[in-house]
Amino acid sequence: MGILNAAKASGDSHSKKLSDFILKYAIYIVFVLLVIVIALKEPDFVSVENFRNILSMSSTRFIIALGVGGILITGGTDLSAGRQVGLSAVISASLLQQLDYARRMYPNLQQLPLWVPIVLAMVVCGMIGLLNGFVVAHLKVPPFIATLGTWLAVYGLNSMYFDRPPYGAQPIGGLDSRFINLGSGFIGKDSTYSLPYIVLIALAVAGFVWVLYNKTRFGKNIYAIGGNPEAAKVSGVNVAKNLIMMYVFAGVLYGLAGCLEAARTGGATNNYGNMYELDAIAAAVVGGVSTSGGIGTVPGIMVGVLIFSVINYGLTFIGMSPYLQLVVKGAIILAAVAIDIRKYLVKK
Repeated sequence: MGILNAAKASGDSHSKKLSDFILKYAIYIVFVLLVIVIALKEPDFVSVENFRNILSMSSTRFIIALGVGGILITGGTDLSAGRQVGLSAVISASLLQQLDYARRMYPNLQQLPLWVPIVLAMVVCGMIGLLNGFVVAHLKVPPFIATLGTWLAVYGLNSMYFDRPPYGAQPIGGLDSRFINLGSGFIGKDSTYSLPYIVLIALAVAGFVWVLYNKTRFGKNIYAIGGNPEAAKVSGVNVAKNLIMMYVFAGVLYGLAGCLEAARTGGATNNYGNMYELDAIAAAVVGGVSTSGGIGTVPGIMVGVLIFSVINYGLTFIGMSPYLQLVVKGAIILAAVAIDIRKYLVKK
């Protein structure tokens, strides 16, 4: 009997270890399986060029998801992220048009240093983040409602700015070649075997955010706030101050992402960034950011963004119906949330 009990205990132990491993690395397993399934269907999908394209498309989404993910870690949410991206894209594009372009928004504006409109757009979005943070932290308005109101206000302001005479609501084009190069340029002689600048920028931002979230007092504070705001307050954390700082920082990231998106696509309209916040929230959750707050990693967010990029690019590559792609996306989001809830129920 002792031997049988020992064998049973050993089997239960191995089963538990396997279950824990699957729960812990579920997102990475899903990503690998997704790539394998698409590659089996269409072997040409696995190529350097496709991988490069996916990374380029993912770069701005990743930067947005880092900001949204940070807010989710605090236990909040941000529905205004996409509209801030759109505002940033319009501001930077309107100030960085070619001097000889016929439909310049500012015909008499001299050529500006590249960094000036980008920093301006980031500051504007940071101010919007400041407003969000103040409303959430001091007025105690639930983040969902606060950022929904900002979503509407920012879109309205962006549309007013965009729909200006004499050309009205026309797409902003004719962008400065320096700006275009920021979004589509690369290191290397061949466009296929090269590293796009936009990917390098996204990686640099990821490194900075990882250090900020993991190696600074501010990072420890936002995790503490997300885990238990009352306990964090008792421990001496200035909850309101740190929440405001998080929303401001997220806004700055949205501003940078909007500029890069305008540079990557070569233009901008007031509809840029529409629904990006939902993609970012979904990618962060799929990447392991807990919907309850207090949990989340930069690598996890990166994998979450890559999964959705592979879905968008890979499933289109194999000719899957866009409607069916939405079904696949929804199933992955539901599975991710279910795993997240299961993971932390087990811990309790």
